[in-house]
Amino acid sequence: MTNPTSNIPSSEYHIPVLFHETIEHLNIKPDGIYVDATFGGGGHSRGILSKLGPKGKLVAFDQDADAKNNLVADDRLVFIPENFRYLQRFLRLHKIEKVDGVLADLGVSSHQFDEGSRGFSIRFEGPFDMRMDQRQAKTAAQIIENYDESSLHKMFEQYGEVTNSKTLAKHIVNHRKHLKIQTVQDFKSLIAPAVKGNPNKYWAQVFQAIRIEVNEEMEALHEFLQQLSSVVKLGGRAVIITFHSIEDRLVKNAFKVPEDQEDPFNPFLSIQKEKFWKIITKKPVVASEKEMKENNRSRSAKLRAAERL
Repeated sequence: MTNPTSNIPSSEYHIPVLFHETIEHLNIKPDGIYVDATFGGGGHSRGILSKLGPKGKLVAFDQDADAKNNLVADDRLVFIPENFRYLQRFLRLHKIEKVDGVLADLGVSSHQFDEGSRGFSIRFEGPFDMRMDQRQAKTAAQIIENYDESSLHKMFEQYGEVTNSKTLAKHIVNHRKHLKIQTVQDFKSLIAPAVKGNPNKYWAQVFQAIRIEVNEEMEALHEFLQQLSSVVKLGGRAVIITFHSIEDRLVKNAFKVPEDQEDPFNPFLSIQKEKFWKIITKKPVVASEKEMKENNRSRSAKLRAAERL
């Protein structure tokens, strides 16, 4: 099978990562119903639509209002401007109980990183915002201004694996009262004395931690994964692309065979938990050298696929 990069649907908004591998592992049936849980630039969605026949259907979710600008005119496409944590609720609203496959690409889109007004990037000045869904209230600035030291420490340690997360949290609490945090530069100035090691790597880890907290990414992913076995038909596929170890661990655990549990009323008996998934990718699929050279953001991508039993 040839994978010419020129065949990858892309836009300035976002180049889809592991495009060919995603389409292949979804094992698309022409008359099936599929979900792209993270529409973004629409690259993966266009790939799915290209494999669907006239009776096929694609339901696309995205909480970022900017994603609507990438919609294609296609009667087979239903767009839902919501977070994928509400997967089952909105499928039912559209009279869909089961689907043949679900895709989720958990990476932040290139557009979000490159648009200074969103506050996701360390490279551009703009409001310290980081909301993927502009309808929600909580911003990055509010977290830095209001979280106590313990909550900040936990956030930086768990979501950013920041080496001096405890020191950083203490520094923020001790110095934030002297500076109003409104922009990216305000925040960078506030924590500059606490930066340790490679500055770019440090900033990336800190910004990742705050972004995950602002958007409740781990909570949303957990809720989404819990719904998959109820939504995907027997023989259907789930394909998920992660970009850091926290996400990957959640996905890996969601797909693996559950261990039998001891019966609380009889310790000599065990309760056999239901097995929902057959893992298709024994090891996560990663980008080729060629893709890594052409799209730097593919370097940390890991794809896991499973089939519903």
